[in-house]
Amino acid sequence: MEVTPANLEAMAGYLQQTLSPDQDIRRNAEKFLESVEGNKHYPVLLLHLMDKDAADAHIRVSAAITFKNYVKRNWRVDDVALDKIHADDREQIKQYIVGLMLKSPEQVQKQLSDAISIIGREDFPKKWPGLLTEMISKFQSGDFNVINGVLRTAHSIFKRYRHEFKSQELWEEIKFVLENFASTLTELFKATMGLATTHANDPKALKVIFSSILLICKIFYSLNFQDLPEHFEDNMDVWMEHFLHLLRADNKLLQTDDDEAGLLEQVKSQICDNVGLYAQKYDEEFSTHLPNFVKAIWELLVTTGPSVKYDLLVSNAIQFLASVAERPNYKSLFDGTETLANICEKVVVPNMQLREADEELFEDNPEEYMRRDIEGSDVDTRRRAACDLVQALSKSHEGPVIQNFSRYVQALLEEYAKNPGQNWRSKDTAIFLVTSLAAKGQTQKQGVTQTSELVNITEFFQSHILPDIQATNVNEIPILKADVLKYLMVFRNQLPVPVIQNTLTHLLRFVQADPVVVHTYAASCLERLFMVRQAGVPAITCDLVLPMASDLMTSLFAAMEKPGSTENEYIMKAVMRTMSLLQEHILPMMPQLIAGLKEKLVLVSKNPSKPHFNHYLFECLCVAVRSACKKHPEAVTAFEEALFQPFTEILQQDVQEFIPYVFQILSLLMEQHSGDIPTTYLALFPHLLAPVLWERPGNIPPLVRLIQAYIQKGSHQIEAEKLNGLLGVFQKLIASKTHDHEGFYLLNYIIEFVPKESLSQYLKQIFVLLFQRLSHSKTTKFIKSLLVFFSLYAIKYSASSLIETIDGIQPKMFAMVVERLFLPDLQKVSGHTSKKICAVGVTKILTEAEAMVNTEYSSLWARLLQALVGLFELPEDDSVPDDEHFIEIEDTPGYQTSYSQLAFAGRQDHDPLAGFSEDPKVCLAKGLEKMAIRCPGRIQPMITSGMEAQAQTFLLRYCQAANVSLG
Repeated sequence: MEVTPANLEAMAGYLQQTLSPDQDIRRNAEKFLESVEGNKHYPVLLLHLMDKDAADAHIRVSAAITFKNYVKRNWRVDDVALDKIHADDREQIKQYIVGLMLKSPEQVQKQLSDAISIIGREDFPKKWPGLLTEMISKFQSGDFNVINGVLRTAHSIFKRYRHEFKSQELWEEIKFVLENFASTLTELFKATMGLATTHANDPKALKVIFSSILLICKIFYSLNFQDLPEHFEDNMDVWMEHFLHLLRADNKLLQTDDDEAGLLEQVKSQICDNVGLYAQKYDEEFSTHLPNFVKAIWELLVTTGPSVKYDLLVSNAIQFLASVAERPNYKSLFDGTETLANICEKVVVPNMQLREADEELFEDNPEEYMRRDIEGSDVDTRRRAACDLVQALSKSHEGPVIQNFSRYVQALLEEYAKNPGQNWRSKDTAIFLVTSLAAKGQTQKQGVTQTSELVNITEFFQSHILPDIQATNVNEIPILKADVLKYLMVFRNQLPVPVIQNTLTHLLRFVQADPVVVHTYAASCLERLFMVRQAGVPAITCDLVLPMASDLMTSLFAAMEKPGSTENEYIMKAVMRTMSLLQEHILPMMPQLIAGLKEKLVLVSKNPSKPHFNHYLFECLCVAVRSACKKHPEAVTAFEEALFQPFTEILQQDVQEFIPYVFQILSLLMEQHSGDIPTTYLALFPHLLAPVLWERPGNIPPLVRLIQAYIQKGSHQIEAEKLNGLLGVFQKLIASKTHDHEGFYLLNYIIEFVPKESLSQYLKQIFVLLFQRLSHSKTTKFIKSLLVFFSLYAIKYSASSLIETIDGIQPKMFAMVVERLFLPDLQKVSGHTSKKICAVGVTKILTEAEAMVNTEYSSLWARLLQALVGLFELPEDDSVPDDEHFIEIEDTPGYQTSYSQLAFAGRQDHDPLAGFSEDPKVCLAKGLEKMAIRCPGRIQPMITSGMEAQAQTFLLRYCQAANVSLG
């Protein structure tokens, strides 16, 4: 794929087609690009297309986005064998990309900056040491568009320092950056601040200069996050003096007319973050500067208006005060009733009050309102910051804070009582303030987990929340209705069970409300109440819900027909939870439920856009299958009739987001069948082996499970040539560090269920592949899986067969397997079933394989027996070499559609030794006894001379428990 004018033109044509409104044209173009992205020069071709001034702007942007996503998917390599990017291309990209990024239009520049960040995460600084030098050299250009490009890239590379765990490698990288970049950044900051003064009356120049200042402030935060660098400690006066100046700056030319935060607001917000970081982490070094910042930020808060564009600034400013209030050293700053009254009156209450913008959000964008309000993602809202400040103050001044703020709550509620229709906003603020005062600990899953003893949650509920829940008109003053439902949700674990139970019928009415937020909160509230357990007992039982079950289901599905809720994840989750609670009691409603769920499935599969909704939809299908087939397995045919058509369309249309779900449900359906696999499933089997399906990491776990179901149910129905394809899949999986365990899942099922005569011609090749992978890439995960496989093979085909097969590859190779794998690593095997398989398998090797006693392998016999006793008695060895810490089963390279496990599609762990009830220790003792009879006078001397005394003691106990003697 050389960089030629013809190829550039062809690439531009395909990129144009990916923007087509015609779905078929778009998908075909996307598939073509996916099929050629492994070709040499493909990424370089995209870079050259971006660099082509004659190309249309939208094509250059499309090339930039395609390139960034390509880098996301492929730059990181876990397995060298699976590297899609040629080494020459990697070098060319790194030489070309920074210069190209800096001269590109802004939209292209942003995408390339992100791509540099992704490459930097993997290669910087060790494999890309010249990156920083190249970037710093561009500062000399004096062109602020170039400087901002460099700063934006530096920010995108360094911001990960805010989230990384401490490690030697991270320290070395940050040290390298500080040595090369810190002093340059400080000088650039000083020079830019000087230019801001010089150009104070030039709006165009100011915009560019403040863009630089904002990026410099963000980089400052990243470089200071892990520890206080010596350079910044030495230059703290310089930085803090400029930060103070910027906090007090007020240039009319930087003000914006709309609701978007301007550059000045963004800079001030970031400075609040920066000094908040110093106050929290470096308070000793920062203590002399702190009073000035408390004063400046307090002044900023009391003079900043309620406009939406100031939200982030006000939120960060309040968060700064909260972080200071939490520190015991600064407790004295907030002592005194007057100070607390001032904070309450001038900061907390004004920023908790509902504004016109919030009401508009409630009506016009209910999804965003809910995201901020109940999902805990309101981190940057004024209300959240004010709530955090109340809670921070309560840590050291709980009594005075609650006493002081309670007066405001009382006043707000009295205001509401005078004219509820007019003054409902006062009650809204009061409820929010009470929640802030009462909640001391809270999680998304459990709601409030710790409360203040000084606030009576139940009394407030009975007096001020319940009347609104009992109100007949569910559509009246909807924000207040949402508030009371949220209160019930938040304090569900603190309210008495009878109180919770009495709200059920009212919540059913609220599900029928028109406002999106109200019927959503009602559904979410029901879903969460169904999960409440007090003293280990469910608060809501199936018997309580059963009388209203039909009405509830009808109302939930009806709510999903209302505008704004057609793909409402909270409602679908409530449907799932209700079905799960009712279990087999949903059978009378099953035809309507399946029809409703199928209708939703057909609708969303045309354009999947709400991942959580889709997930709960598939969970509902799983609950339905499980509930119906629990007592009536034949009911599976009704599900197949309903679902096969939409599933077929999803597979044919290649709806990538849904394919892993379809595979999981097909597995669940097939597992309900007894006897042979139905022909409809058999027709699908060859398509499941298609390589393209296995290219996507998200498909692999559900596909493996589905194929395991085929092997378990119908190994005799799988034709010989299909078995060859199946082993091809195994070969692909076993080559990957990320997915090798999935390859073993398949292989173990093949060994367990496929007749040996069908498999015998492939056995040697299977072992060769395993040893090849072991020689070029040995990981702890692979070795553990390999030991389980060897043990299963010995159980299924005999220990002698295992030894002969391995020695058939290379003479005396089994000795190396015992010495290098079984002896050092048997103790690392984890999991009850895996340990049991290894115990029985090694027992068979020790007691049934004549070669272990009658050949030179006898020198290994006692050591292997000691390793087996270690597996029984010693704690599991979970040590992992340093370079393997990040190879996890769930760790998949890139950012492809990930695998989402359906909780209700889960199956019981398969145990190939399920019929084997004997204690493996007793099994070992009995096996040794039979061996002692076959080889009189030989076993005991081998044990005495070859095993440690403690291991011999344990072995003696096994023999006593089994009532055997090794005489």
